[in-house]
Amino acid sequence: MSDFSLINSLPGAGLGTDGAIDRSAMDRQWVEVLVDCSGTQGLYTYALPPDLAVRVGDILSVPFGTQQVGAIAVRLLDTRPTELAADQIRSVDAIVSAGFFPASYWALLNQVAQYYHTSLMQVVKVALPPGLLARSQRRIRFLNDEKTPLTAAARHILELLKASKTKDYSWQFVQRQVQGAHRGLQELLKQNLVESYLEPPATMRPKLRQAVTLISTEGQLSERYREILEVLKRQGGEMWMTDLLQLCRTTTPTLRKLEQQGCLILQPREILRAEGLPEVGEEGAKSLTADQAAALQQVQQATGFTQILLHGVTGSGKTEVYLQAIAPILQQGRSALVLVPEIGLTPQLTDRFRARFGDQVCVYHSALSDGERFDTWRQMLSGSPQVAIGTRSAIFAPLPSLGLIILDEEHDSSFKQDQPAPCYHARTVAQWRATLEACPLILGSATPSLESWVTSHQEVAQSQYVSLPKRILNRPMPKIEVVDMRQELRDRNGSIFSRSLQTALHHLKETEQQGLLFIHRRGHSTFVSCRSCGYVMECPNCDVSLSFHHTHENAKPRLRCHYCNHVQNQPPHCPSCGSPYFKQFGSGTQRVMQELERQFPDLTAIRFDSDTTRAKGSHRALLTQFSDRKADLLVGTQMLTKGIDLPQVTLVGVISADGLLNLADFRASERAFQTLVQVAGRAGRGEEPGRVILQTYSPDHPVIGAVQRQQYEPFVAAELKQRQELQYPPYGQLVLFRISGGNAVAVQKAAERVAVELSKSTQYAVLGPAPATILRVAQRYRWQILLKFPSHDGSKVPNLADLRSLCGSTVSLTIDVDPMNLM
Repeated sequence: MSDFSLINSLPGAGLGTDGAIDRSAMDRQWVEVLVDCSGTQGLYTYALPPDLAVRVGDILSVPFGTQQVGAIAVRLLDTRPTELAADQIRSVDAIVSAGFFPASYWALLNQVAQYYHTSLMQVVKVALPPGLLARSQRRIRFLNDEKTPLTAAARHILELLKASKTKDYSWQFVQRQVQGAHRGLQELLKQNLVESYLEPPATMRPKLRQAVTLISTEGQLSERYREILEVLKRQGGEMWMTDLLQLCRTTTPTLRKLEQQGCLILQPREILRAEGLPEVGEEGAKSLTADQAAALQQVQQATGFTQILLHGVTGSGKTEVYLQAIAPILQQGRSALVLVPEIGLTPQLTDRFRARFGDQVCVYHSALSDGERFDTWRQMLSGSPQVAIGTRSAIFAPLPSLGLIILDEEHDSSFKQDQPAPCYHARTVAQWRATLEACPLILGSATPSLESWVTSHQEVAQSQYVSLPKRILNRPMPKIEVVDMRQELRDRNGSIFSRSLQTALHHLKETEQQGLLFIHRRGHSTFVSCRSCGYVMECPNCDVSLSFHHTHENAKPRLRCHYCNHVQNQPPHCPSCGSPYFKQFGSGTQRVMQELERQFPDLTAIRFDSDTTRAKGSHRALLTQFSDRKADLLVGTQMLTKGIDLPQVTLVGVISADGLLNLADFRASERAFQTLVQVAGRAGRGEEPGRVILQTYSPDHPVIGAVQRQQYEPFVAAELKQRQELQYPPYGQLVLFRISGGNAVAVQKAAERVAVELSKSTQYAVLGPAPATILRVAQRYRWQILLKFPSHDGSKVPNLADLRSLCGSTVSLTIDVDPMNLM
């Protein structure tokens, strides 16, 4: 029986029907676990030691072959499987973490695995915080260096180990460094020159802190000892040791003596690691507009699973509707889950939620440390009513009693994971989870995805549409001025800033207002070319041009690949013709900053892109700096478009809209419209009216006209008509096969074999095989095959295991159901 069908038949094994622990489970002798070890994935039976109380959902450490691996307890057994002899069953070593899966979790994880055609273990690893399923690592350690004849491979390994500070390396590393490493190692092991050993997995552990508890003040004690006990008594009888030592100006040995006399107890206690967040003041519920009140009423009247599309223009107050919808959920003892597309959105949103709900708010995303994610996960498992805010992976947050799920900016493509597998969309998983939890799902956006728009306008009882057509206080939408950059060139303006934008930037300082400048690329220049022969500097690992990144005035020119992160200095001479003349083409955030400094020295600007926000807490720090008016301008990429609320911003400049319009993707127009409307919506959210200056070389493009009119419905109607004619989503379904490997010929041949196999079915159209838009990335060649279904029926994809067998061992095959990126 497969792991899918087995777990489907065991939705609550080991747990009561209400999710409570089945006490009889404590007496069982065997457990079936899900393991992941070097590609071997499946269910295995282990014996339970008498002193180990394992429950379903526990993370375990088990022996597997020569390794020690992480495993998840799936089912407890009363009897030993008949096909296994007693001496074939090994014992569980330890419980790494108890109860990391709520009772309803298996159904959701299994649904994700089946729909996205991936293994259950891959889904589990995406869902869990990192580090829980760590495996042991084989390492090689240097012992001695006898003067005996050795082969070249053996001598190479020995010299490698001797050069290491620790005198050892992982076997994986040795294999990469030494050709013929296996035979060389066997030779060294026979002569006892090295040893091979297993390093235990470094799993996440709870963080402990020493606590002091008062037991007694009786007995013959010195005055100094009594002072310490009195301080402890005044503090309620319990304190952290570090606080007591500081307050009483005493030492640890002194406290140890008091413990020996039976006056107090010193013991480690667990504390939760949490992201250091600033204090926020309390905030009460705000008065709602008529539209907000109607939207809130519709949300609160929803029973069971109901998908609600909350379509509100930018600045219409969607967040306040979220907050007031969540409040009664918490009062009922249930929890809420709020998803945002980018980590950059979480500081502002988190602060607003904390101001309303205090310590009931927790944050979960990939920028947290492993320890913080570990503790946040366990905090959510506690069952207390709380609001979890996070990015797409937070859809798997183990809140036991969910009353509401919210996807803010639901249209954003960041909710879709491209790699690694499973290539899930958080919106799709949220729909399944809301169905399992029988709770409402709110999809909020000013520019909804076409999929959500079509679903919300179907006459289905479980789908509703709610509109917020006006801004708070009836503030006007910003006026959008489209500037034809072709005319700017004809008028001899060679600057990246149009004359209209230059005038607006000059006025910004005079009026003490702030602005945003949006450019869709980071870095300085898109590519660097030789002016003599036209040679373009390209990445040695990828079939793309290198982008120029400016560091400081006197630094050597640096070139970077935005696909594999390869970095190199710009050569002084052209590699093709030897000319010293290079020219930088295109614009990125760095060039915008450079031009601002040159043309507007009185203006201060902050760059807000993935290069400047890599450090932990940098999103919050930069946004706080800007909101505190320590800069006039915020210059950034699409991160600026995603829900950032800055009431003091009156000017938005789009440096070049054209890079969004001409992509080889059927979603290009939809994405360009959403991005431009969203960034325009950052202007005029406060008391002053907003102004948007949109620069383009294609002023007659239909998307530019739709953005200028700020009319969503007419744009959607035209776009949907094209989609329906071509049977593209939301009227059909796409499934993308990605075939990749280090050998170009092997990849192409594998893609052709897979395409032949796929073409045997008439239930879909097969497009390809064809090279990916960028054939080579990080030294791997990539081909693609696209399946086009006339309806939403991607479940009819042929068996993935059979298709993978056509690729061979050197070529990988991944499947992306409902792909958002076809490049």
